[in-house]
Amino acid sequence: MTKPQIRAGNILDTIGSLYNSLTPSSKRIADYVTANPEQISTFSIAELSQEVNAGDATIIRFCRTLGFNGYQDFKLMLAVEVSNAKTVEPSILDTDVTPEDSPEMIGKKLQSSIDHVLSETLNLLNFAELDAAAELAKNANAIYFFGVGSSGITAESAKYKFMRIGLNVDAYTNNHFMYIKASLLKPGDIAIGISHSGDSTETTKALKLAKDNGATTIAITHNPRSAITKYADKVLVNGNRQGQLQGDSIGTKISQLFVLDLMYTLLVQRDISGTFDIKLKTTEAISQQ
Repeated sequence: MTKPQIRAGNILDTIGSLYNSLTPSSKRIADYVTANPEQISTFSIAELSQEVNAGDATIIRFCRTLGFNGYQDFKLMLAVEVSNAKTVEPSILDTDVTPEDSPEMIGKKLQSSIDHVLSETLNLLNFAELDAAAELAKNANAIYFFGVGSSGITAESAKYKFMRIGLNVDAYTNNHFMYIKASLLKPGDIAIGISHSGDSTETTKALKLAKDNGATTIAITHNPRSAITKYADKVLVNGNRQGQLQGDSIGTKISQLFVLDLMYTLLVQRDISGTFDIKLKTTEAISQQ
């Protein structure tokens, strides 16, 4: 299995994606770094150790989890990130709605939240993995999307989109149907499991069944160390930055669909004239009465 690239262009985004996989002591470090990123550049490792009640060795392991050689390397890159972030208007970064917000301000906050989740997804994605996944999809006998709940809606949307360019695709959102179909897959087929947390027992089981039967497996998740990634040949990480304004799913769905749209576009790019003709044919088919 190809391991996901842990170190991303945005340190705070990477911390967010790995957070649920961290140890309790590493979570304390992550919480402090996320809340006080500007202060870290002024702290020695001993000072940070005192603030987060964790030993120097724990802090170094935390930094290495993010892909850095050690604390100094981590501190330097975080300082650069914080400096770059200061160019963004801070008032709009707070996406939580307040009683004083006008409808226009709520709209701007929602727009900002969506912009952030897309930027975070670009920071977290391993583009070599994405390109390889598109190549696999291009040559697949069939592609099956698996997902439940909100991720099931994403799976159905992907089925429609990929079908429009002539691919042999289907989507399953019921766990029993997922298990039956996954157990019948074979080499040359692709199973794409969509789970934001990466811990959906239904989707994880479906991906495991597909892999056990020789299919190529792809996971789309926010957590590159979650359960579903154990059975994925390729892991594509989507963003998750969202405030209370967004509820449980809008940022998640947008980031998942963004990853799938990137894969779709790479497929179209590989055969622009062919996919254009197919999409024109399918468009004419559904527009004729």
